[in-house]
Amino acid sequence: MSDALTRETGDPAFSASLVETRPHLFSDVAVFISAAQLEAMQCIVAAIETVVRHPAYRAAVLDWAPASAQRDFGPRGMFMGYDFHMGSDGPALIEINTNAGGAMLNAVLARAQQSCCVPATSDHHVGNFDGAVAHMVRAEWVNQRGSGCPAAVAIVDDDPAGQFLYPEFLLAQRLLERHGYHVVIADPSELEYRSGNLRHDGGQIDLVYNRLVDFSLDAAGHSALRQAYLDGAVVVTPNPHIHAMFADKRNLTLLSDPALLRRWGIEQDLIDMLAQGVPATERVTPAVAERLWTDRKRQFFKPASGYGSKATYRGDKLTKSVWAEILRGDYVAQDFVRPSERLVRLDGELRNRKIDIRLYTYDGEVLLAAARLYQGQTTNMHTAGGGFAPVLSIPGNNFRGRAQCAPPERIEAQPVFCSG
Repeated sequence: MSDALTRETGDPAFSASLVETRPHLFSDVAVFISAAQLEAMQCIVAAIETVVRHPAYRAAVLDWAPASAQRDFGPRGMFMGYDFHMGSDGPALIEINTNAGGAMLNAVLARAQQSCCVPATSDHHVGNFDGAVAHMVRAEWVNQRGSGCPAAVAIVDDDPAGQFLYPEFLLAQRLLERHGYHVVIADPSELEYRSGNLRHDGGQIDLVYNRLVDFSLDAAGHSALRQAYLDGAVVVTPNPHIHAMFADKRNLTLLSDPALLRRWGIEQDLIDMLAQGVPATERVTPAVAERLWTDRKRQFFKPASGYGSKATYRGDKLTKSVWAEILRGDYVAQDFVRPSERLVRLDGELRNRKIDIRLYTYDGEVLLAAARLYQGQTTNMHTAGGGFAPVLSIPGNNFRGRAQCAPPERIEAQPVFCSG
């Protein structure tokens, strides 16, 4: 792993710094899933991506989306993240993220893991990852502009150097530079919008890889980026429209409602796939508050526009005071699916760690699969023995659920070189 990071960055000190400052970023074990489980997750993703394009779904989602999300500029969203728990009846989608972190780090980890695992258990997406990322950047440009290629890309987040996943910003910068892009890492306050162009340090920015958790770009410090986005002066990916279409937790109430999907005319095989793979979810309102409180031990409560497991609660851990906060907020209640577990060895003793599986995708196609090991109520990067782990697919079917569709094909992209 250390050698892989040195090759990626050209900095021999990068790995040592990563381990010292983020000791629980990577677990030292792999996670194994069956080929059938991986196929089922891919089919759930494909079903969701199909439903999201349906006019009735889009109208329902835009009805509660913010003003900045109303217009579709064309981009599909770089590094979408579909998070799953492996339930007894098959994979269960927990949430969708539009700025899912960790893809670059997990690609390095997976390549390092391949050096000591037989090819039969290797993730077949890893070898194509760099080309797929370069393809994704150009595709997002073409989706909005129609043709051509961006020259300058900005990776944007608040105080990027202070972010826990800042090392992956550096990896993304190096990868895109190898494919001919000029790339800067910037705080949104460093951006200027003047004369119809978004600029950083005087230079024009063509495309923004957006890692902000201000999903609607409403914060005062993000005004330059917001206005350039709304004017179509810069390609922003992911952007407010993509977040509204996919990642607002209220959308899960639509995707898990077979009767509603049937009224919209969604095909029955897609409805069946979503019923199998998306736990029942409903909005928390005063009308259902008493029932949800009584049934709270079977529920997981999430804020509609939350991220990173912030302000999420397992129902069996709720207090009356927290329940009152939930009722005042805009929350959804999702049927709780217990995560699977994996044994790790710590100080000579075996310990259980919970697992979730993330599929990193672009336009419905899988770029990479990775796992997060953790202890506690929700995923975190602070658990001894936890952190990111490679997902290795093995033959077989070890769950009762069965995929009903062919998985989407992965991107077979050649590296795209763009002159600056």
